[in-house]
Amino acid sequence: MQKQPLWTRDFIKICLSSLFLFITYYALVATLPVYIMDTLRGGEQEVGLALTAFIIAAVIVRPIAGKWVDELGKKKVAILASALFMVSTFTYFGVISLFFLLALRFVHGLSFGFATTAMAAIATDLVPEERKGEGIGYYALFMNLAMVIGPFVGLMIMNKYSFSVLCMLISVFAIVSFACEGLTKVQEAQAAVKRQHGKKFHWKNFIEPGAMPISLAACLMSFAYSGLLSFIPVYAKDIGASEVSSYFFVIYAIMIVLSRPFTGKLFDRLGEHVVIYPSIILYAIGLVLLSQAHGPAMFLMASAVIGLGYGSVFPSFQAIAIKSSPTERRGLATGTYYLLFDLGMGVGSFVLGIVASSMNFSSMYMISSLIVAFAGVVYYSLYHRATSKKLRKESERLLLSE
Repeated sequence: MQKQPLWTRDFIKICLSSLFLFITYYALVATLPVYIMDTLRGGEQEVGLALTAFIIAAVIVRPIAGKWVDELGKKKVAILASALFMVSTFTYFGVISLFFLLALRFVHGLSFGFATTAMAAIATDLVPEERKGEGIGYYALFMNLAMVIGPFVGLMIMNKYSFSVLCMLISVFAIVSFACEGLTKVQEAQAAVKRQHGKKFHWKNFIEPGAMPISLAACLMSFAYSGLLSFIPVYAKDIGASEVSSYFFVIYAIMIVLSRPFTGKLFDRLGEHVVIYPSIILYAIGLVLLSQAHGPAMFLMASAVIGLGYGSVFPSFQAIAIKSSPTERRGLATGTYYLLFDLGMGVGSFVLGIVASSMNFSSMYMISSLIVAFAGVVYYSLYHRATSKKLRKESERLLLSE
């Protein structure tokens, strides 16, 4: 039997749309602290508020976004959200005060939450059923690449030119993202999500129960990962690796690119456990190596191991969230997964920051490795054991029927 094609025109378009949207996001994450402190005369607290306002807004809309994606249609939600994201990006030209910036960051976060949920749901539907692990892995790869390209481009433009020039560039990126998404042809599911028990505001209208077990494990993974996004440059300075700190996520991305063709196919052919457990172990080992790094060599080695581990876990967990949910509720499943993932990232940045300030960064990364190991226990307890039990019961039922 011939496999259905994965790299269709529409799948490529939605991947490119996601790439340019996330490049815009990461370019701002890297450069806004500099702009706030140098131009708006703000301090560390204002920088934290600007980044937090965006995340809070995205978290708030995740359950609503998943519901709307299933009820109103993926394409409609994606178009409206991408348009708002594009307009919000243009508006950075007019920032004149910290209050205005905080309000803009909140609106931008709302559009980001809606857009990423809808676009992920579109990408999932464009991937053939028998290639979910491989397809979602490649879709996530574009987000991983944006994590490297965005900060690199943003800081380069800020250093050589100005924030205004950066605004012009990311506005172009936002337009390209909107155009690619608009040109993507989407097959909408005919069945809409039914309200549970006739209650308008029943929690199952906003959260997909089938996606919750794997999303809780993903929450712990992103909790640990937040320490990398937030503190790697500072930690590199502490251990005398400042000159190579910018290469941390470059090597991380290279390892993802090299491993993604194999991990996605293993997921689809041999099952999720074959990919998940080794990836969790590698992720934990990478964090242990990072905690013990005393120079550039082990620092970069840790980035490679973390890239192999976390880079495989994230898309695999997302694929499981989709597979564990009814077809007509995939929007809710995507929203549920991203909701828990974003919560882990936001809470993790705050809590791990407290841990680092009261202890040190080395201890913080060692604790993060223990959190990843615990995520493995959660994965086994809430998902692996439950699915094995379900399959065993199904097999027994079939044998009895014969």
